[in-house]
Amino acid sequence: MCRMSWPARRIATLTIGVAVLAGTTAAASVATHRGAAASLSSNRAPAANQAAAPRATATRALRLAGKVIGIDPGHNGGNAANPGIINSLVWNGRAWETCDTSGTATDAGYPEARFTFNVAGYLRADLIKDGAHVVMTRNSNAGVGPCVNRRARIIDNAYANVAVDIHADGGPADGRGFTIIEPLPDGPNDAVIGASDRFAATLRTAFLAGTPMPESDYYGLAGLIKRDDLAGLNLTTVPKVLIECGNMRNATDARLLTSAWFQRSAARAMEAAILKFLRA
Repeated sequence: MCRMSWPARRIATLTIGVAVLAGTTAAASVATHRGAAASLSSNRAPAANQAAAPRATATRALRLAGKVIGIDPGHNGGNAANPGIINSLVWNGRAWETCDTSGTATDAGYPEARFTFNVAGYLRADLIKDGAHVVMTRNSNAGVGPCVNRRARIIDNAYANVAVDIHADGGPADGRGFTIIEPLPDGPNDAVIGASDRFAATLRTAFLAGTPMPESDYYGLAGLIKRDDLAGLNLTTVPKVLIECGNMRNATDARLLTSAWFQRSAARAMEAAILKFLRA
């Protein structure tokens, strides 16, 4: 083995030290760079997730984009005080019927017109969130009418993809439950009878699943009935049904119908039915 002199050993040691120091510095630099890159990547990830969330929300909100939905909240808050208007006769497609009625009420005096307008308001808000264009036959509960034939025209002229007439019944005090009324063919509505029947079945299922209201035990069969004496159904040119959401003269139904919770639930059930019907 060759032995180096002290100066030579000193120079070699210094050289090796510099090399080691340089390597350590380079490694630290690489580690620092990698750490910064990882930090930058981790900082970017939430931004990407945050960007994805609005896109997901937008997708949900546009489930009914391009669709037109008709809502007819039955009666109106000023009808009872204006019998001269609402008792006038209009043609319903088969016969003459009154322009409208004041509707029924609970034994405590809660009016059907208020119930229908509240549910319609909740439903309208839900549908707009889904991206739909909503057509209402009335926009307040302090007016009169419009007449039932005019209500049909409002929705027909909007070329709605589907429509629902919202009501509550004034049946026998010992009777409970909801009924969905379907149109019978009479000319103007011939082309939408099949679609209306499908919507009725979809709404029946959704109402049973989404609310505590049972099918009617006094009106119709299994929550469904067909009628040919209602202008809103006789004159429709779009798929449409009328739902009696419960019996305002029954104490149990009345407690539900007058509660905001049930009214929201009814609206959500209608929204679910509309979504399913239009997707099908």
